[in-house]
Amino acid sequence: MTAVRYELVLEGEISDRFAVLFEGMAIERVAGRTILRGEVRDQAHLHGLIERIGELGIALVSINPQSPVTGGN
Repeated sequence: MTAVRYELVLEGEISDRFAVLFEGMAIERVAGRTILRGEVRDQAHLHGLIERIGELGIALVSINPQSPVTGGN
């Protein structure tokens, strides 16, 4: 399965202390929202991120696939 870059938009601006919980994701804060961007390996990884967001009590606004990750190790 090919990894895909995703953008997850969260309600509110989360602090840097949460960055470790979303390892590998870039965090940007814009106009009262937090945008997580990064490579998602597979559906299990995506569901894990969604679950983590829910456990923190943060509202998930949208999940946007961006593009497949090309290249390899």
